Amino acid sequence: MSIKPKSLNVALVGTRFMGKAHSNAWSRVDSIFDSAIKPVLKVVCGRDQTSLDSFADRWGWRETSLDWRATIERDDIDIVDISLPTHMHAEVAIAAAKAGKHVFCEKPMSITVKQAQEMVAAVTSAGVVNYINHNYRRMPAVMLAKQLISEGKIGEIYHWRGTYQQDWIIDPNFPLTWHLQKEYAGSGPHGDLNSHSVDLAHFLVGEIDTLSCQTARFIDERPLPATYEAATFTAGTIGEQKGKVTVEDTSLMIVRFANGAMGSFEATRFAAGRKNHNSFEIYGSEGSVIFDLERPNELAFYSRNDEPHMQGFRTILATDPSHPYISKWWPPGHNIGYEHTFVHAVADFLDAISKGNQIHPNFSDGLKTIKVLETALKSSENNQHLKVIQ
Repeated sequence: MSIKPKSLNVALVGTRFMGKAHSNAWSRVDSIFDSAIKPVLKVVCGRDQTSLDSFADRWGWRETSLDWRATIERDDIDIVDISLPTHMHAEVAIAAAKAGKHVFCEKPMSITVKQAQEMVAAVTSAGVVNYINHNYRRMPAVMLAKQLISEGKIGEIYHWRGTYQQDWIIDPNFPLTWHLQKEYAGSGPHGDLNSHSVDLAHFLVGEIDTLSCQTARFIDERPLPATYEAATFTAGTIGEQKGKVTVEDTSLMIVRFANGAMGSFEATRFAAGRKNHNSFEIYGSEGSVIFDLERPNELAFYSRNDEPHMQGFRTILATDPSHPYISKWWPPGHNIGYEHTFVHAVADFLDAISKGNQIHPNFSDGLKTIKVLETALKSSENNQHLKVIQ
């Protein structure tokens, strides 16, 4: 006799790109994974009723709310999902934790280390399950890389090379959205893209000990939108006036890990032709692994222990049921993609709640990433090689 899953009500705060990705995950997870918890898409929060109604109708949210504070205080809300611009993460997460809600938060965790520390303190005091959505950990190929490393297949790690490249702001006429303003985003691709890369490096290689960083801004001013939705930080029509860009356009870090490995991180939105190129290369004493998000179902693996005449990089298609998460989806060779990582994250989050466990990366893991990113910005400002903030 099967046990009926327990239902928990979810409140989503934010309805843009990440709100869409998160809604898709909450709505699909129950049909794919056998969880002891069934998520109910209870309330979606925003500031414009017309767009909220449309969003809720499309994604199956039962109610809408223009007041996120009142919503998270409701007794019938169990989980708060934060899909907002970075500068709002801390306020909502802390309030949700104080209200006793489990917290699912989009990355990057916060603008500053201080904010991240306050978030950690809040969820620790409340004893709620908490998660920072560095979803790329949950690509089957990335999890396979972790398995190979844990099994000693590449030996002692010597090098990490991470690159995250996009090109969506390369046009000088691209408007001054919230992503390009320090007060809302904290930083540019350094915080947005490098947060993913640093989290992957922590997961696969280990914690970063010291670093040096250089940043650059290629375009100092951009057109101000003639119409601008302050509540959602999106551009309407472009006006003739311009405003100052207050974040970097590119970042390059050189690091030493606590285990002695060396690493480099490149993050940019000025790599023409790169739409969402997130890749890493890890080189060790016994072999290497390479992952490229533009080929998300593949992992390149090289072993020095192969016979000499057989040595070379092999491409592993990470779609076998023996690979993480795949058994819940399709037969071997039937690819999965970006949106599936969110489903995996939600499934693991619900499993952690059900079993009373922690999920990783949690807020404490997120704090470690923010410490690296903030140290790097200080390094760039002062042109110094620095030890990561403790």
